[in-house]
Amino acid sequence: MSGKSMIRIANAGGYWGDDLGAIERQLRGGPVDYVTIDFLAEITMSIMQKQRARDPKAGYARDFVEVVAPLLPLIAERGIKLVTNAGGVNPRGCAEALLAAAAKQGVSIPVGVVLGDDLMGRLDELEAQGVRLDNMETGESYKTIKGRVASANAYFGAWPIAEALRQGAQIVITGRATDTGITLAPMIHEFGWGPADLDKLASGIIAGHIIECGAQATGGNYTDWWKVRSFANMGYPIVEVNSDGSFVVTKHPNTGGLVNLETVSEQLVYEMGDPREYLTPDVSADFTTARLAPDGPDRVRVSGIQGRPPPRTFKVSMSYSEGYKVSGSIILCGPEAIPKAEAFAQLFWDRLGGKLEETHTELVGYNSCHWHLSAPGDPNEVSLRLSARDRDKTRLEAFSKLLPSLILSGPPGVAATGGRPPVQEVIAYWPALLDRDLLQPVVELTTGNQTTTTTAAWPPIPQPSGAAPAAVASPEMPSLSGRKRGVVLSALAHGRSGDKGDTANIGIVARSDASYAWLREHLTASRVKQYFGALCKGEVIRHEVPNLRALNFLLQASLGGGGTVSLRIDPQGKTLSHALLAMEMKVDETVLATVSTNPSRR
Repeated sequence: MSGKSMIRIANAGGYWGDDLGAIERQLRGGPVDYVTIDFLAEITMSIMQKQRARDPKAGYARDFVEVVAPLLPLIAERGIKLVTNAGGVNPRGCAEALLAAAAKQGVSIPVGVVLGDDLMGRLDELEAQGVRLDNMETGESYKTIKGRVASANAYFGAWPIAEALRQGAQIVITGRATDTGITLAPMIHEFGWGPADLDKLASGIIAGHIIECGAQATGGNYTDWWKVRSFANMGYPIVEVNSDGSFVVTKHPNTGGLVNLETVSEQLVYEMGDPREYLTPDVSADFTTARLAPDGPDRVRVSGIQGRPPPRTFKVSMSYSEGYKVSGSIILCGPEAIPKAEAFAQLFWDRLGGKLEETHTELVGYNSCHWHLSAPGDPNEVSLRLSARDRDKTRLEAFSKLLPSLILSGPPGVAATGGRPPVQEVIAYWPALLDRDLLQPVVELTTGNQTTTTTAAWPPIPQPSGAAPAAVASPEMPSLSGRKRGVVLSALAHGRSGDKGDTANIGIVARSDASYAWLREHLTASRVKQYFGALCKGEVIRHEVPNLRALNFLLQASLGGGGTVSLRIDPQGKTLSHALLAMEMKVDETVLATVSTNPSRR
């Protein structure tokens, strides 16, 4: 515990492949105490596991070491701490590479490593103990994928990271730590929060959720994108956290991007799930208790958050081999680009023959993202994208050979976009649960030439307080005029979407109290289900989040299997919020008067 009343935690990346220049910009742009960088997604672990199988020294985000190495003198001089899950499946290897780079520059910097999340070597042992690693979402038995598992990692939370910081680490490298945990850990360390400080821990989790995706909190992917002054020199998010758990979301001055109530609200509803029960290894956070308020230019204050005890089980992210897939594209030009593309697709599938496990045809530039919701038209050109998935690789190799061979024997106006498309292995995602007592975090700290190893302990799970979360009054419907006008949903709301496996998560945030009251009554789960039609094969569940004037929709079985299994061009549902925002509605003029009459830039 440092005795500080406020710390600044900056985020410098939301995924492996994000803007690596953000790290230096966050370090040099203004005062920060910590920089957190998130590199991992579910499928990333299997990629790293394959890399390590080929080279025992690999299996981590090499980009992290390459970018941070020249910045080590600056980090050491300013005493800024870095926390990252760039370690992937080989955190120790990542730390060794970073320490070697430091030694070359004559920089002495303590590096901590969190181990214990990698379960690949323990799967048989756990099964022998009677542990079931069945799919937590579908209930499928683990036995159906046994022998095909490519990676298996438990999601660790903040406590082992906080222990590494307590021991003096200036840089902490983890494996599969939660996106939110790498932000919460510095707060636990600096403020001395304990496992019973549930509201403060929940505040830290929500702060982590806001900044975990990098610039998505500072104007990136913002619905009203034209309001962002500049996307150049993009400012990444910073949270100024107080010891009581309240915090301000901001960014460095003189940077691109935008921070306002809308950008922060959109990120809050992103992949939220059940807003009243956002489960992590550290705490269950209640998003419906968060209070947002403007705090000056590019500043939003967040307070009032409440939390409940965490579950006894940790999520385990496994990946496994699930056959192969292939996708190829050609361009067809107008006039009559659509019928030409349809004729070419029919020719291709007829000529290929045989029955594949799954096939998919998309007209990119016309209706690939939103299917039947796309406006009819005759585009000047369209990209015909053909995809297939099968366990038999030879069938897909026939697909790969056939596509370029038809270019001269089908409809005219074809532009070739490449040769034979490659057949790719499909690595699928398998979530499971494991009792935390079966997991043992280990912290290794290297200072100079000395390395110490400590077995960390999980903190006790506190009893729930029994106090119900403070209810937020939902805005009431104003007196209506009875006169309605046709608009699209974006006139009333903005939103964002993402994925949880095969479930699409669409968060819709109303632009006013009156529009929220109207949408709460008229934008029902059944209406959303009907709107998306065949695109959504499962149930639609709606959650109300009145404190954010938001509705959160979960569209089950809507992403073609999700992730790497899906053949769709948008397997993560990132575009579905914009499909919903284009829904036409007839809205009372009294409600429309409470929002901008021209929410679009045109």
